[in-house]
Amino acid sequence: MPEESLPSVPPAERLLNLVIALVNTSVSMTKQQIRRGVAGYGDAPSVDAFERMFERDKDTLRALGVPIVTVDSGGHSDDVGYRIDNDAYALPAVDLTPAELGVLALAAQLWSDKTLRTDISRAMTKLRAAGAGEAASDALAGLAPRVRAVGDAYGPLLEAVTERRVVTFRYRAASTGQVTARHVEPWRIAARGGGWYLVGRDQDRQAPRVFRLSRIEGRVRVGSRAGAFEIPADLDVDALLGARTGRERTAVLAVVPERASAVRARAVPVPSDTSSGTSSGTSSDVVRDASPGTAATDATDAPLAVPPAAAAAPAGRDVLAVRFTSLTTLAEELAGYADAVVVLAPPELRTEVVRRLQAAAGLAPRTPHHRPEPDEETTRG
Repeated sequence: MPEESLPSVPPAERLLNLVIALVNTSVSMTKQQIRRGVAGYGDAPSVDAFERMFERDKDTLRALGVPIVTVDSGGHSDDVGYRIDNDAYALPAVDLTPAELGVLALAAQLWSDKTLRTDISRAMTKLRAAGAGEAASDALAGLAPRVRAVGDAYGPLLEAVTERRVVTFRYRAASTGQVTARHVEPWRIAARGGGWYLVGRDQDRQAPRVFRLSRIEGRVRVGSRAGAFEIPADLDVDALLGARTGRERTAVLAVVPERASAVRARAVPVPSDTSSGTSSGTSSDVVRDASPGTAATDATDAPLAVPPAAAAAPAGRDVLAVRFTSLTTLAEELAGYADAVVVLAPPELRTEVVRRLQAAAGLAPRTPHHRPEPDEETTRG
């Protein structure tokens, strides 16, 4: 059986086991002791396979800055031992100023995904226990940006990016609503405009593409071969995603009095020019395909079609306007208010909100019929 076939202990876990063993050994551990006592090395089918596995792991840990030292007893080569220099490996005492802890607290608040939030909360509790206290985070209340939940696709994709493995997943296109299988060489994962995106090379289309993680349906399958591709040395994620995920636009809403306080808090003056024409029908928030180093640009600069407030708004409601760049993000937020918020403009936002409400009520399948938006890769031409 090949040495790489179906290991019972993942490589990352095996490395961690080795670090724990070498940190806690009283003197040193020989290779024979490591093979017998450290979980993961018993999977090696032969002595030669173990030797290669251990040498790779040792080089990996040293490259990561773990000071593994060799202890030579002066006798037979089998008596050579290994340990970690704890004096060189130990971190100094953590001493953060209130300002430094405040910056960390602000960064921690960025994450809204449940799993990540739990881990970060534990880390922040330990840091505050070092003596900086709660005062640093009090001044930051309400300042933190938010990134929507990562979802199940994030973990496998992050692993694939790290190990350069090809991934396969089913993706729902924003332009057509069609769900198709994609075979992608994942380059980077990035957060923009409150959402997560995968930047990589679509093997079927032979070109760079941008995928929004929330549009990945089902399980992400990670290829078995590590190092299957090279990430471009001149990769510019900002150029592929665009400096922003789309041009800022204005949504006009009819809101029940004293409802949707979060929307009211960021309201802007309602556009008064309703005679400038109608939308051209092409979304201005499109992330175009681009090669590394080529900036993504907006498709159009079409004026917003604002219906006359008195005629379009239901009686007894307040007419508000809010700015947005991501159609999907705002639609998901507004759908959460149910009938307390009615979208007056733009029509594509109203369509997206209605579709989500219908899907929630079980009245229609979740099949979108709308134009491309900034969270979707689109085919040029």
